Parts: sequence; structure tokens; C-alpha cells
Amino acid sequence: MARYILGVDVGSTHTDAVIVDENGNFISGAKTITTPDVTTGIVTSMRLVLEKSMVNRDEIAAVSFGTTHIINAIVQRKNLGRVGVIRIGAPATRSVDPGLDWPEDLRKSVIAGYTIVRGGHEYTGENIVELDRDSIVKALNAFNGMGVDAIAVTSVFSIVNPEHELFVREEASRIAPEIPIVLSYEIGSIGLLERENATILNAAVLKVMQRAITALEKALSDLGLGHAKMFFAQNDGTVATKEYIARYPIFTVVAPISNSIRGAYVLTRISDAIVVDTGGTTSNIGVLRRGYPRESLEIEIAGVRTNIRSPDVIAVGLAGGSIVKVLGDSILVGPESVGYRLIEDGIAWGGNTLTATDIALAKGVMTIDDPRCRPELAKQKIDLVLVEKVYEKMVKMLEDSIDRIKTGPELETVILVGGGSAMWPRKLAGAKEVIRPEFAQYANAVGAATALIGASVEKAFSYESISREKAIATVIDEAKKRAIEAGANPSTLDVAEIEEIAMPYLPGNAVKVRVKVIGRLKL
Repeated sequence: MARYILGVDVGSTHTDAVIVDENGNFISGAKTITTPDVTTGIVTSMRLVLEKSMVNRDEIAAVSFGTTHIINAIVQRKNLGRVGVIRIGAPATRSVDPGLDWPEDLRKSVIAGYTIVRGGHEYTGENIVELDRDSIVKALNAFNGMGVDAIAVTSVFSIVNPEHELFVREEASRIAPEIPIVLSYEIGSIGLLERENATILNAAVLKVMQRAITALEKALSDLGLGHAKMFFAQNDGTVATKEYIARYPIFTVVAPISNSIRGAYVLTRISDAIVVDTGGTTSNIGVLRRGYPRESLEIEIAGVRTNIRSPDVIAVGLAGGSIVKVLGDSILVGPESVGYRLIEDGIAWGGNTLTATDIALAKGVMTIDDPRCRPELAKQKIDLVLVEKVYEKMVKMLEDSIDRIKTGPELETVILVGGGSAMWPRKLAGAKEVIRPEFAQYANAVGAATALIGASVEKAFSYESISREKAIATVIDEAKKRAIEAGANPSTLDVAEIEEIAMPYLPGNAVKVRVKVIGRLKL
């Protein structure tokens, strides 16, 4: 029996669904409007692609989602859990309270209370001071009495030695067994406050993710896909099982952007390039390196600094629905957008709002497969001189943004994907070549459907205390363990990346080692 994977990706304007075979070959795709609750749009897109493809539903082995449930909840402050925070590292870490630099409304919504106790480790793994176990027990009892939704635990250099965080989890299982515990060594990397922030946010969205999983499980069952394994796209362009993501939902927060970059690789097999994903509201510009998104060391989520791994992306308010305003001699394109209302408000659809799509249609560089779209309206109503001026400005904005993402002066291949990508020219300043592959409008869902399982682990070592070989082997072993936990077939695991960064501000030949492991889905 043939086996297929259904991939779904949620964008700000459209939700896309595709079906690929087990070798990643594109079978069919469908696009629908993203809905405020996210789930309804996902279900509609899945139903459409199943009807369009005529694939036997029994042959759908897996469904992979790239979803905005988590980022929407954080940005909109909706349905977030109340979190009790334990930081282990007194007295040195008392000077800055947890959540101090958060937006005030988000901090009040999420942080139910906190305590800072003695403990933590040196970067070499030895205790700074003995752990204050009595204070931890007291804090856990207090949080249990408050009825918090989750507890977030962060300890100094726990990514080197998680012993103190593990003690908290062990005590919590006895004192408050119903309350989920999130440990920072499993979430972020070096940097206490950023790792703590990511841990608290992860704890705050556990219920949001669980509700989403439950709703999607019901949707799959209703569509006759209850047998299919469920995966979720992660920030780094890989996927993980629903069970893994239920524990670490923060790893999905910017996954749709990574899906587009990964999808560009799948559609072109070009492993190193700049990817421009143009939708209805924004163009996200990222970099492909060895077939995966180039990563950033830090990401800000709704005004909160974190150090979870994420794609290095520049987001520009320049896309298909971007509103064009003419103010005297100046022209403004975006960041305001009509979004999904393009088919109602755009001039080519009989509306009265001038958009970037109208400009591209009037210039004749773009065609749209929509019987309601009438390019002749745009050509009649928009002055030709204005069309040229606006289009020139749009292209210049894109070229400037591509220059910003580059790390050197060399010409690079540019891959155009996304529903709005058809409006761009096939020559751009700074580009060696410009490619818009077949099925470019579905690149994000293709990325979700074809992604491999992945896991990254980062640890700090003193090469005076441990050999380089043993240190790297330790991180590889843990990364492989996490990849298997995330749903990888153990026999397919491969070390995709090893990164060593010296930390000269610490004594003892200190080095940060990061390893990324990938493997095929265990279907």
C-alpha cells in the first residue's frame, strides 16, 4: 500500500495543505483563508486537499502541522496559564526579578508568583552553593495552594548540570503531582534570563497546545484520518510528535517561517540560498544553509527575549495585500495590509483599495488563477506612471531587505516562494539567479510535510576538565536521545551539525558545544 503525508501550514492570510508521497514528491495542494481560531481553517484546507487529490485516506500515514496557535496565544494574551516560577541561583541572581523586562500586561497575565533560592552550578558542573531544598519544598507547597497551572524552574548553568532542576521535578511529583513542571535545561541554552523567559512562556502555553492537539485529533477522526500519526513543525525546520510538542510547545512558535525555507529546499534541491516567502501581509526573508534555515541565537517573542533556536529571518511589511498610499510626491507601500480581504477590497476585484497585487497585475508581471480577478480593472484605473513608480519602489524595498540578511558581498541564489511571490521580477540586484519553483505557493506546507525529525542540544564544558572528544560525544548522545523522543527512527539518525564556540570570558578553556541530530519519521 502506498503511503502519503499530509502537511498543513498556517499563515497570517492563508492556510495551505498539501499531500506528498513518502519520497517527498508533490501530489496535490489546496489553499484557504486562515480563520481567527486557526483550527477551522486547518480543517477546511485538509478537507479540500483530500477531495482534490482523491488519495485513499487509509494511505495517509501521517499529518504534519505548522501552526500559529502558540504565537497567537502569546501575542493576544489569550488562554495563557498562570505560572509559578522557581529560580535557583541566590544570592547572585537576586538583582533581577523574573519577568522584569516583560511587557507589563503579559507579565501580570502569566507570572502568578516567584521565588529565588540558593543553589546552581559553575559552568564546570560543580555546585556554586548547596541547594536550599527546604525553600523549594516551601515554594512548591505555596504554588500548589495557589492552584497555578504550571511551574517553571531555572537554575544557573543547568544545561551543564541539571541536578538541581531535576530535584524540583522529583519533589513536585510528590507535592503537586497534577501540576506540570517545565525545566529550563530542556528548553533553552546558555543565558540565564533568556532561558528562564522561554521556560516560563513554555509553561504558560501548555494548555493552549493541549487544547489544539485535542481539537486537531477530533478533526482528523472526523475526516477519516484517525489512524494517521500527528506531527508538528518546529522552529528549526524539523518536526516532532504530538506527545513531544505537548511538553515543549514553545518549539513551534515560529515554525511556519521555517517551513517555507525548508520547503524552498525540497522544491528546488538547492541547499544554500536566500529564500523570500511572500504572503498576503509580510515577506519573510531567510537563509538556507545545508538544506535547513540559518538559525538565530536569540528570538524576541511578543516583547520577551528568549534563547530558543529559531530561524534568522527579516520580516518586511511588503506582500500581496500591502496597501499602497500616495502622499504628494512620496509613495508608501505597507506595512498595513488588506490581508485576506484582497479579493474584496483590491481594485482588480472591483474594490477601492490600491494594493501591491493591483500594481503587479497592472504592470503585467503577475497573473492570478481566480475568475473573479480582472486585471483589466487595475490597468484602467491606475495611472501607468504611478504603476512604474510603485513597482520600482517595491522591488527596491525587497532588494534592500535581501542585502540586510546577507553576511557577505557575494551574489547568492534567491528562491521565491509563497502565494504573493509571483509579483516579483526574475532579476534582482545582489542575486546570482532568481528562481520561483513549481508549487511555490505551497512551499510552507511542503516544508511541514517533508521535514525530518530533529533535536538540538547545547552544553558548556571546560576542556581542562573533560576531553574534547568526550564532550562532543556526550552532546551527540543526548541529541540522539531527544530526537528519538521526538519521534525519529533510531536507525536513521545522522549528526547534521556540530558547533564549538569558545567562551573566553570564562576560565579553564571554556567551550560551548552544540549538536543537531536529524532522522526520518518513525511511521
